[in-house]
Amino acid sequence: MNYPSRIACLTDETVETLYLLGEQRRVVGISGYSVRPPEARREKPKVSAFTSAKIDKIVALEPDLVLGFSNLQAEIAAQLIREGIAVHVFNQRSVEGILRMITLLGAMVGAPEKAAALTMQYRQRLEIIRAEAAALPRRPRVYFEEWDAPIISGIRWVAELIEVAGGDDCFAELSTEQSAKQRIIADPSEVVRRAPDIIIGSWCGKKFRPDQVAARPGWHEIPAVKNGRVFEIKSCDILQPGPAALTDGLEQMRRIIRQWSEQTGH
Repeated sequence: MNYPSRIACLTDETVETLYLLGEQRRVVGISGYSVRPPEARREKPKVSAFTSAKIDKIVALEPDLVLGFSNLQAEIAAQLIREGIAVHVFNQRSVEGILRMITLLGAMVGAPEKAAALTMQYRQRLEIIRAEAAALPRRPRVYFEEWDAPIISGIRWVAELIEVAGGDDCFAELSTEQSAKQRIIADPSEVVRRAPDIIIGSWCGKKFRPDQVAARPGWHEIPAVKNGRVFEIKSCDILQPGPAALTDGLEQMRRIIRQWSEQTGH
């Protein structure tokens, strides 16, 4: 069977997955935001941002497959389809969805066994960390902030990884909403009322500012702010719905929650 041999990836997670599967030779173009693995940024031409792309540059690469993510890249996908290019747009929003993405991508490039081994490795790690978390005397309340203006809470896979690591997402009910607009916290004082023990920020594309968070009206009353437990996890580690979130992102959450438990005696 002839599998795609010239793939343009419009987001980071498919690039990283193809490299982890040993299929990096198939990648001919990547997103300008791609940072994982570092060698991809050095080796491959940049052909897109997140909601925009250099259509002429992609066409010139003569890809036999372009991989995108979510409705936010729907217009890019439509333009490429009109150019006669095959496009697949993933839409994973959960941990299980990330694992399915890896499985499907492995099948698309003729590497199903390698994809199965990779997903099994991730599942085993998730279960080890979940079992460790079950031994915690108390689960901390965790507020995850994806954006600051407006304030947006964490997406579903983030909420699920908080749970795996031993925390309870303060806004778990919003995490299952499909769009970021539906996760806007209109009243910032609601965060104060929910009194998170830990705040984790990951402002997609810009540096998280704990000082700005602490200075919000009334937020000095939040236990996380009072006790200096306001942390950043970089967006490339946690807001990329792929291997990064299941490895580096989850491990950072685990460390933050373990530290809280050890320091508070909970």
